[in-house]
Order: sequence, then C-alpha cells, then structure tokens
Amino acid sequence: MSPELIQSFMLKNGECFDLMTIPEIQKRLGELDDSKAPMLMGLGLQNPTLILLLAILFGWERFFLDDIALGIVKVITCYGCGIWWLVDIFTAKKRTYEYNYKRFNQMLMFSK
Repeated sequence: MSPELIQSFMLKNGECFDLMTIPEIQKRLGELDDSKAPMLMGLGLQNPTLILLLAILFGWERFFLDDIALGIVKVITCYGCGIWWLVDIFTAKKRTYEYNYKRFNQMLMFSK
C-alpha cells in the first residue's frame, strides 16, 4: 500500500490497536496492494474506550467482542457474583486490542 493509504488507515484505526503492534501493522500494510485498501478501511474494529465503558456500566462487552457464550454465562451467573464483572473491567481494553488485531490478521489472510 502507498504511505498515504497506510497513514489514512492508521489515523482512522490507530487507537484500536496496542502501541506495541502498530509497527507490525504498518509493515504488513506496506506489503499489501493498494486495491486492498477499501476492504481494510471498512474493517469494523471495536473502540477500546467504548468497550471499557460498556464493561463498567453494563458488563456486556463480551457480546461486542464476539464472545457470546461467555457473555450469556456471565449474565446468567449475575456477573459471577460481581467478581467476573470486576475482572472484565480491568481486562476489557487488552481484550479489545487482541480482538482488533485478530480481525486485522483475519482480513489480511482473507484478502490474499
């Protein structure tokens, strides 16, 4: 991809990735053809701050991170008597970064 398209992707989605993975993402984007840019721009990534707020306020972040089964178990068990809810608050951003990186990698494998 051209440097302009890489910069555009990073401006739009940079906050969705962990700072440690950004150089790797930029390197992998540089290896792609420009025709893949629209597909990557449309990649639906989750905002880590929004996921953290969902975890704090409602405890429903697992549904947005495609972890439906554990989300249902979490709700049925009353959030693990509150313990599961607390753990998820502290791990929500990290899990969101991992989810977004996984989706990015899946899109790259799909686009080849």
